[in-house]
Amino acid sequence: MLDLKRIRFETDAVKEQLAKRADPDLAGLVDEVVRLDEERRQLIQTVEQLKARRNEASKEIAERKKAGDDAAPLIEEMREVASRIGEFDAQLAASQARIEELLLEIPNTPQPPVPAGGESASQQVRAWGEPIEPADWQKPHWDLGLALGILDLERGAKLSGSGFPVYVGAGAALQRALINFMLDVHCKEHGYVEVQPPYLVRSETMRGTGQLPSLADDAYHVGSDDLWLIPTAEVPLTNLHGGEVLGPEHLPRHYVSYTACFRREAGAAGRDTRGVLRIHQFDKVELVRFERPEDSGGALEQLTGHAEKILQLLGLPYRVVLLAAGDMAQSSSMTYDLEVWSPGVERWLEVSSCSNCTDYQARRADIRFRREKGAKPEFAHTLNGSGLAIPRTVIAILENFQHEDGSVELPEVLHQYMGGTRIEQV
Repeated sequence: MLDLKRIRFETDAVKEQLAKRADPDLAGLVDEVVRLDEERRQLIQTVEQLKARRNEASKEIAERKKAGDDAAPLIEEMREVASRIGEFDAQLAASQARIEELLLEIPNTPQPPVPAGGESASQQVRAWGEPIEPADWQKPHWDLGLALGILDLERGAKLSGSGFPVYVGAGAALQRALINFMLDVHCKEHGYVEVQPPYLVRSETMRGTGQLPSLADDAYHVGSDDLWLIPTAEVPLTNLHGGEVLGPEHLPRHYVSYTACFRREAGAAGRDTRGVLRIHQFDKVELVRFERPEDSGGALEQLTGHAEKILQLLGLPYRVVLLAAGDMAQSSSMTYDLEVWSPGVERWLEVSSCSNCTDYQARRADIRFRREKGAKPEFAHTLNGSGLAIPRTVIAILENFQHEDGSVELPEVLHQYMGGTRIEQV
């Protein structure tokens, strides 16, 4: 969340920065926070004055009683004061709760390089590889997967409904190969520490990274236990250090994790329903970093480069897109999307979003650090990025490397993981 003091003292600047997100409601939310904050601070002053009067009266009552004087009027006055303090305390609690609710709704402020506007304002910053034009014989991944016997959408739907594919034989092996390959590169070459987190997390864990309350409709909730299936490993990895103060030797910290991810995709009904373009359960390798504030800008570039390296090793054409403010996630201050070329649908498919969340998530999850022993704690900066999402990487491999005989040539880096060089019809 944003710093309340920043909103209080830099109101116009905050509203100007949030205006880049092209959401007309945000300025009103900021104004409401400012109004409630002023009301709260006035109430605090009134309560403090009443409590000071009560302390003075308590001494005076004791002195009157000791002198044998009548203290009844003063005692009655203090009853009224106590009642007013109780009323004001209740108002304070309600005002504070509402401020906290609003702060959870206000997104992070975009950094200066981020374009203003919605999705159409996003900008390509670089590209790698040459996108191929599909030939007449080439199949989209859903047809190719069926022909190769590696993707069974019908039985997946029978088991769980649409959006839950079944991978069979070489399809399942390809998923596993990609996961192991990505983890090996990120751990051995990029220096990340592998973590295997829980797939079910508490509400406060989801709240810490910004999934709650804004994305509740997109998540799967186990109501009886108040647990949520993770939509991304970003959620548990970022919250690993929730409520902690890290020592000067503990930053930076770089984590990588493979998990299944679960998303209802409530806001995307009817979009990308073919094959595994958009599904409710999928595998992903996630990168999460904790950095000092002055290092997070450079860390975003490095993180993005680490995700790009996977695509380069796989030989897949891709482009890097700087997202416009209105297309970024709530927690992000700056995001690069990596989009891989899909000749089957003849468009670019997002396989990674790499984001600098500055101190936004750290404030929500209370993640702080000390620059040196005894120094005042500061909020860390958190970053995250997919390194990569598996389904669309599979799509790109199948569609970019298929041959006219129906087989698929595997990228060389996967040969050792697959025990072969291609996938052929059984």
